[in-house]
Amino acid sequence: MTDFVAPTDDILFCLRHVADAHRVEGWDDALAADILGHFAQFAEGVLAPLNAIGDAQGARLVDGRVLMPDGFVEAYAQLAEGGWQGLRAPEHFGGMEQPALVAAGVSEVFTGANHAMQMVCGLVPGAVETLLHFGTPEQQETWIPPLAAGEVLSTMCLTEAGAGSDLSGIRCKATRDGADWWLDGEKIFISGGDQNMSSGILHLVLARSGSVEDGLKGLSLFLCSAVDGVTVTRIEEKLGLHASPTCQLAFCHARAELIGAEGDGLRAMFTVMNHARLDVALQGVAHAARASQIATAYAQDRVQGRRKDGSPARLADHADVQRMLAEQASLAMGARAICHVAFVEMERGERADLVAFLTPLCKVFSSEAGIKAADLGIQILGGYGYLNEYQLGQVWRDARITSIYEGANGIHERGIATRGLKGPGADQFADLIRELGGTSDLVLADLAAWVTWRDRMRGTDDAEREAHDFAQATAGLFFRACWAKCAAVSDSHPEPARIKALADRVLSS
Repeated sequence: MTDFVAPTDDILFCLRHVADAHRVEGWDDALAADILGHFAQFAEGVLAPLNAIGDAQGARLVDGRVLMPDGFVEAYAQLAEGGWQGLRAPEHFGGMEQPALVAAGVSEVFTGANHAMQMVCGLVPGAVETLLHFGTPEQQETWIPPLAAGEVLSTMCLTEAGAGSDLSGIRCKATRDGADWWLDGEKIFISGGDQNMSSGILHLVLARSGSVEDGLKGLSLFLCSAVDGVTVTRIEEKLGLHASPTCQLAFCHARAELIGAEGDGLRAMFTVMNHARLDVALQGVAHAARASQIATAYAQDRVQGRRKDGSPARLADHADVQRMLAEQASLAMGARAICHVAFVEMERGERADLVAFLTPLCKVFSSEAGIKAADLGIQILGGYGYLNEYQLGQVWRDARITSIYEGANGIHERGIATRGLKGPGADQFADLIRELGGTSDLVLADLAAWVTWRDRMRGTDDAEREAHDFAQATAGLFFRACWAKCAAVSDSHPEPARIKALADRVLSS
C-alpha cells in the first residue's frame, strides 16, 4: 500500500502561477502555504490511516443512531480542536476567516486522505455562507460559532423519494403555528444525516411552505436541529464511501426556523449547492491525484519484462504504461488548474456570470477526471490493481459518485449548453481562454472553432441534443488552455521538466 502524501507542491503551483492567486485582494501567499502545510501533516498522519479502516467497517445504524468506524470520533476531535472546521468562518464568530482559495487546497488534501470523513465535515462552509447571506443576526450568533468550533456539523436536506433532480416535486411540508414552524416528511440521500462525532447536527431543509401548485416558488429553507422529531430510518449500503453515513431521515413535527424569505428557499439553498458543486470538483481532483500517486509508485518499483539491452525493466519503462501514467498526471493537474482558476474568479468578484459558467464545467470535468484516473490506475497495476491491498479499487468506488451527486453531469451539461449560453458568461469564457492560452496556436485554433459552435448553439431551438458533446468540448478547451498556462510558467514548479513534458503531451494530442 502506498501511503498518502499531500500534493502540496502541485497545489501551490496551480494557485500561485496558473490561477494567479495574487490577484485576489488580501492574498497572503506565505500564510496560505503555512496553513496548507500544517493541514497536510495532519491529513497524512491522522486522517489517511483511517481511510481503509472506514471503507472496511463502514458506518453502522445501532438503536436509531449512526456510529462511525474506529478512530473517526477521535480524529474528528483533533480536527475540531485544530480549528479546521472554522477555516472559512469570520473571526468574530470564532473562525480563521481564510479565503476560498486556501479552503480549496485544504479540501483537496482532506478528500485525498479520507473522502468519507470529508463528506461528513465538508458541508459546514456552505452552511456558514448561507447563514451569513440569509440568516438573521440571532441565527448567525446561534449557529456559526458552534459550526466553526466543530461542536455542530451540518447537512443539506433536499432529495426525496419522488423529488431528485426535479425539486418541484418536494413534498416535505412546513407548517407555521404562530412564530413557530414545524416540518413533516422524509428526506433521502442525506450525507452525514447522523453521526457520533459532533455533539449536534444542523439540518438545512428545503421544504414546502406553500402549495404543490406553487412549484419551486412554494419552497422555503429551514434550520432544524437534530434533537426532537428527526429520526434516522435507515442508512444506505453504497458502492463506495462506506464510512460516510448516507441517511434517510423522517421529520415528524420537527421544530424549525425559517431562514431567508418564505418562498425563496431555492435561492438560499443554492448558496450551499454551489459551494458543494465546486467541492465535488475538488473531490475529483483529489481522486485523480491519489490514483496517480499510487500507480506511479507501483510502476516505478515493479519489475516487469526487459529493456532493449536485456536488463530488467520497471513497469514505468514501458511505453503504454508511460502513456497511462502521463494521462493520470495531466488529468490531476489540469483539473486542479481549472478549479483554481474558477475560485480566483469567484474571489475577485468581477465576472459573476463567468463563475456561473465555470462552476458546472469544473464539476463535470473534474469528477470524470477522478474516475478516469482511478480506472487507469487499476489498469496500470493489472491484477494487483483489482486487489483491495493497493486501494485503487476504493479510489474508483469513492470517486464514482462524484459524477452523480450535486447534480448529475448530464444535467450540468444541458445547463451549459442552454442557460449557460444565454448570458455574458460564455463570452467571458472566450476571453478567459485567451488570457490563459493566448500563446498556444492549438488553443487559439480550438477557441475559434468553439466560438463558431457556441454561436450556432445560441441560434438553435434543440441545443439539448448536442449538449453532451458541446459541454465536453468546452471543458476540454478549458483544460488545454490551463495546460498552456502551466507550460508558460513551468519553471516556477519544483519539477519543471515534468510539467513541460506533460504540457507537451496534452497540447500535441
